[in-house]
Amino acid sequence: MKLSIATILSIVAGASAFTSSSLPSNSRSTTQVSETKADLEALAKKLNPIVGFYDPLNLAEAEFWGTSNEATIGFLRHSEIKHGRIAMFAFVGYIVHANGIKFPWAMQMDGTPFPSETNPPALWDAISDDAKWQIFGLIGFLEFWSELSTPEHKHYMAGGKPGDFPDFVSGPNGIPHPVPFNLYDPFKLSKNMSEETKERRLRAELNNGRLAMLGLFGFLCAQTIPGSVPLLSGVLPAYDGEPMAPFTHNVIGMPFGL
Repeated sequence: MKLSIATILSIVAGASAFTSSSLPSNSRSTTQVSETKADLEALAKKLNPIVGFYDPLNLAEAEFWGTSNEATIGFLRHSEIKHGRIAMFAFVGYIVHANGIKFPWAMQMDGTPFPSETNPPALWDAISDDAKWQIFGLIGFLEFWSELSTPEHKHYMAGGKPGDFPDFVSGPNGIPHPVPFNLYDPFKLSKNMSEETKERRLRAELNNGRLAMLGLFGFLCAQTIPGSVPLLSGVLPAYDGEPMAPFTHNVIGMPFGL
């Protein structure tokens, strides 16, 4: 879906969550990873005692792509955490742009300023394709890096922690040049954080991520489907474009005349 420029920049600059630290592997958090349905049921009660465990599609019993149930739960947990983080950034970015807040300097090297549009989806449409490709290139790299499995960082489907983003390490087995900051805790402020605090913040992150996903789609529905969100009727401007398309034209179909 469409994400604002502020959203993507936040992904680069912000700390993603409270699931791992930038310390060596032997000092990483021992926060419990939910790997079975029973663990998910226990976690659900902590997250929302009223709703509790809700899995109408029985995904917690599935085995995707011929893997084990534990690996599948790891995939589902990582997917939820990651999309919740993106939604939180996007929700904030949406509000920032809807209020006309933007950087004062030029957006591009040719002096093109940041768009003044205050309708977030329309603002995305106003961004040049070159800028969009740069954003998607960065997202692609972060996605590639998050899938790495090394002796210091186990994959989330192979016993690793869902939501744990690998540190930016340099050298023969990492990035060919030093990277001064990591996505999680770039200033190492959580070095002495207790396990109880990490557990509490992880639960808060999960709940906030779920709420942000609902809130963001509520915004988009209100803009594209009149009356679908009564509380937002007349609050948000209408949008007649395609909110799920990253480009205003068919990039893949262009070579074929589509």
